[in-house]
Amino acid sequence: MSLKQTPSQTVGPYFAYGLTAEQYHYPQTQVASGQMASEQTLGERIRIVGQVFDGQGQPVNDAMIELWQANAAGRFNHPNDARQSRPLDPAFTGFGRVGTGTTPDNSFRFDTIKPGAAQDGRAPYISVIVFMRGLPNHAYTRLYFSDETVLNREDPALNRVEAARRETLIATRHETSTGVEYRFDIHMQGPLETVFFNI
Repeated sequence: MSLKQTPSQTVGPYFAYGLTAEQYHYPQTQVASGQMASEQTLGERIRIVGQVFDGQGQPVNDAMIELWQANAAGRFNHPNDARQSRPLDPAFTGFGRVGTGTTPDNSFRFDTIKPGAAQDGRAPYISVIVFMRGLPNHAYTRLYFSDETVLNREDPALNRVEAARRETLIATRHETSTGVEYRFDIHMQGPLETVFFNI
């Protein structure tokens, strides 16, 4: 008997039930949420807020966002990052996951810390992965910080992006009554389309 190739499928649409169950009030647990930092986590507390927009400029209500970032010392909590010169933070995994279907405006929100630069001469950034119904695969992008103007200007990855489109990767800092907030909207298509990386 020979095995046949199965047809390709798009990503989703069962994120809520399978991966963000607690957020959507399903009975099973989930391994990550938007609460990435605890009271013991080292570093500047920040909040990242945004929406995912489709090609018609409408907020997407069933997307799922994952963040992966270095800690305040610029080290990733991963076996491939074994740099002893940059300490790990036992109170921070650097990973978060949130769906966009539980707020009235279909926004996502992460409470985390601002990462340190992972390498000298590079700007601090957060990896952002977008899962959404209809996508043949997940989409990968990066979030840079608006208050890191000098390092952003020198960052080799950011400099590989067409100058006119770099702003789609910059989260805007706001001082709010509840702390520092960065706004980062993701546009899947259209004139404001976010830059996505092919990795």
